Amino acid sequence: MKRAMRRQLWLLIAVIVLLAAAWWQLRNDQASAPGTLLPLKPEKITRATLQMGNASSEHYEKRGEHWWRTDQTTSTHADDRRVEELVRIAAAPVQSWQPTNSYDLAKIGLAPPQAKLELDDETLHFGTATAIGHNVYVQAGDRIGIVSLRYMPRSAQSQSIQAQ
Repeated sequence: MKRAMRRQLWLLIAVIVLLAAAWWQLRNDQASAPGTLLPLKPEKITRATLQMGNASSEHYEKRGEHWWRTDQTTSTHADDRRVEELVRIAAAPVQSWQPTNSYDLAKIGLAPPQAKLELDDETLHFGTATAIGHNVYVQAGDRIGIVSLRYMPRSAQSQSIQAQ
Protein backbone atom coordinates (compact mmCIF):
# COMPACT_ATOMS: atom_id res chain seq x y z
CA MET A 1 0.00 0.00 0.00
CA LYS A 2 1.35 3.37 -0.93
CA ARG A 3 2.17 5.93 1.72
CA ALA A 4 -0.47 8.42 0.49
CA MET A 5 -3.17 5.74 0.60
CA ARG A 6 -2.20 4.75 4.17
CA ARG A 7 -2.32 8.39 5.25
CA GLN A 8 -5.81 8.81 3.75
CA LEU A 9 -6.97 5.62 5.45
CA TRP A 10 -5.73 6.84 8.86
CA LEU A 11 -7.35 10.20 8.25
CA LEU A 12 -10.65 8.49 7.41
CA ILE A 13 -10.42 6.38 10.59
CA ALA A 14 -9.71 9.50 12.68
CA VAL A 15 -12.72 11.29 11.18
CA ILE A 16 -14.98 8.29 11.90
CA VAL A 17 -13.74 8.12 15.51
CA LEU A 18 -14.34 11.87 15.99
CA LEU A 19 -17.84 11.63 14.53
CA ALA A 20 -18.66 8.67 16.79
CA ALA A 21 -17.39 10.59 19.85
CA ALA A 22 -19.45 13.66 18.91
CA TRP A 23 -22.57 11.52 18.40
CA TRP A 24 -22.04 9.78 21.77
CA GLN A 25 -21.59 13.15 23.56
CA LEU A 26 -24.73 14.59 21.97
CA ARG A 27 -26.80 11.54 22.98
CA ASN A 28 -25.36 11.67 26.50
CA ASP A 29 -26.19 15.39 26.82
CA GLN A 30 -29.74 14.84 25.60
CA ALA A 31 -30.28 11.94 28.00
CA SER A 32 -29.13 13.96 31.01
CA ALA A 33 -31.02 17.17 30.12
CA PRO A 34 -33.73 18.08 32.68
CA GLY A 35 -36.33 18.60 29.94
CA THR A 36 -39.09 21.20 29.70
CA LEU A 37 -41.60 22.60 32.19
CA LEU A 38 -44.51 20.59 30.82
CA PRO A 39 -44.86 17.55 28.58
CA LEU A 40 -47.37 19.48 26.43
CA LYS A 41 -46.58 20.61 22.90
CA PRO A 42 -47.35 24.36 22.67
CA GLU A 43 -49.08 23.97 19.30
CA LYS A 44 -51.54 21.44 20.81
CA ILE A 45 -52.64 23.69 23.71
CA THR A 46 -56.20 25.04 23.33
CA ARG A 47 -56.89 26.71 26.70
CA ALA A 48 -54.84 29.12 28.79
CA THR A 49 -55.62 30.97 32.00
CA LEU A 50 -53.26 33.51 33.52
CA GLN A 51 -53.51 34.89 37.06
CA MET A 52 -51.01 37.62 37.90
CA GLY A 53 -50.83 38.34 41.63
CA ASN A 54 -54.23 39.51 42.88
CA ALA A 55 -55.45 40.69 39.46
CA SER A 56 -58.43 38.99 37.88
CA SER A 57 -57.74 35.93 35.75
CA GLU A 58 -57.40 36.16 31.98
CA HIS A 59 -59.01 33.21 30.17
CA TYR A 60 -58.11 32.30 26.59
CA GLU A 61 -59.42 29.67 24.22
CA LYS A 62 -58.11 28.69 20.81
CA ARG A 63 -60.75 28.43 18.12
CA GLY A 64 -59.40 27.33 14.78
CA GLU A 65 -56.20 29.28 14.22
CA HIS A 66 -56.97 32.21 16.56
CA TRP A 67 -57.07 32.88 20.28
CA TRP A 68 -60.08 34.43 21.98
CA ARG A 69 -60.26 36.04 25.40
CA THR A 70 -63.29 34.59 27.14
CA ASP A 71 -65.12 35.56 30.29
CA GLN A 72 -68.47 34.49 31.63
CA THR A 73 -70.55 36.48 29.17
CA THR A 74 -68.45 37.56 26.18
CA SER A 75 -65.48 36.61 24.07
CA THR A 76 -63.21 38.91 22.10
CA HIS A 77 -60.35 38.24 19.72
CA ALA A 78 -57.02 38.20 21.59
CA ASP A 79 -53.55 39.11 20.38
CA ASP A 80 -52.56 35.75 18.89
CA ARG A 81 -48.81 36.42 19.13
CA ARG A 82 -49.06 37.42 22.78
CA VAL A 83 -51.07 34.36 23.78
CA GLU A 84 -48.70 32.14 21.76
CA GLU A 85 -45.88 33.55 23.92
CA LEU A 86 -47.79 32.35 26.96
CA VAL A 87 -48.35 28.83 25.66
CA ARG A 88 -44.71 28.49 24.57
CA ILE A 89 -43.80 28.69 28.27
CA ALA A 90 -44.81 25.00 28.43
CA ALA A 91 -41.70 24.16 26.40
CA ALA A 92 -39.33 26.32 28.48
CA PRO A 93 -36.07 24.44 29.07
CA VAL A 94 -35.51 23.66 32.74
CA GLN A 95 -32.02 24.13 34.17
CA SER A 96 -32.67 21.85 37.15
CA TRP A 97 -35.48 20.14 39.06
CA GLN A 98 -35.85 19.68 42.82
CA PRO A 99 -38.67 18.20 44.90
CA THR A 100 -41.06 20.76 46.37
CA ASN A 101 -40.05 19.84 49.92
CA SER A 102 -36.46 21.01 49.17
CA TYR A 103 -37.58 24.65 49.45
CA ASP A 104 -39.42 26.97 51.79
CA LEU A 105 -42.12 28.02 49.32
CA ALA A 106 -42.66 31.40 50.99
CA LYS A 107 -38.97 32.29 50.61
CA ILE A 108 -38.96 31.66 46.87
CA GLY A 109 -42.22 33.47 46.19
CA LEU A 110 -44.43 30.43 45.70
CA ALA A 111 -46.62 30.86 48.79
CA PRO A 112 -48.54 32.63 47.35
CA PRO A 113 -47.21 32.47 43.78
CA GLN A 114 -46.37 35.63 41.83
CA ALA A 115 -48.23 34.22 38.82
CA LYS A 116 -50.27 31.15 37.96
CA LEU A 117 -50.52 29.81 34.42
CA GLU A 118 -52.91 27.01 33.49
CA LEU A 119 -52.36 25.41 30.10
CA ASP A 120 -55.09 22.90 29.28
CA ASP A 121 -55.07 20.70 32.41
CA GLU A 122 -51.54 21.56 33.64
CA THR A 123 -50.74 24.32 36.16
CA LEU A 124 -47.52 26.28 36.65
CA HIS A 125 -46.88 28.51 39.68
CA PHE A 126 -44.19 31.17 39.28
CA GLY A 127 -42.12 32.45 42.18
CA THR A 128 -39.42 35.06 42.56
CA ALA A 129 -36.14 35.41 40.74
CA THR A 130 -33.22 33.33 41.92
CA ALA A 131 -30.43 35.03 43.86
CA ILE A 132 -27.86 34.27 41.16
CA GLY A 133 -28.46 34.64 37.46
CA HIS A 134 -31.54 35.73 35.58
CA ASN A 135 -33.75 32.80 36.52
CA VAL A 136 -37.07 32.19 38.23
CA TYR A 137 -38.54 29.39 40.38
CA VAL A 138 -41.46 27.51 38.82
CA GLN A 139 -43.58 24.85 40.50
CA ALA A 140 -44.97 22.16 38.21
CA GLY A 141 -46.79 19.52 40.23
CA ASP A 142 -44.58 18.25 43.02
CA ARG A 143 -41.35 19.60 41.51
CA ILE A 144 -39.74 23.01 41.37
CA GLY A 145 -37.75 23.94 38.32
CA ILE A 146 -35.42 26.81 37.62
CA VAL A 147 -35.95 28.46 34.25
CA SER A 148 -34.78 31.63 32.56
CA LEU A 149 -36.53 34.79 33.75
CA ARG A 150 -37.63 35.43 30.17
CA TYR A 151 -40.25 32.68 30.66
CA MET A 152 -41.98 34.58 33.49
CA PRO A 153 -45.49 35.18 32.14
CA ARG A 154 -46.78 38.64 31.42
CA SER A 155 -50.36 39.67 30.97
CA ALA A 156 -51.54 38.84 27.49
CA GLN A 157 -52.99 42.34 27.38
CA SER A 158 -49.45 43.75 27.19
CA GLN A 159 -47.64 44.08 23.88
CA SER A 160 -46.07 40.98 22.39
CA ILE A 161 -42.31 40.57 22.33
CA GLN A 162 -40.78 40.61 18.86
CA ALA A 163 -39.23 37.34 17.80
CA GLN A 164 -35.51 37.32 18.45
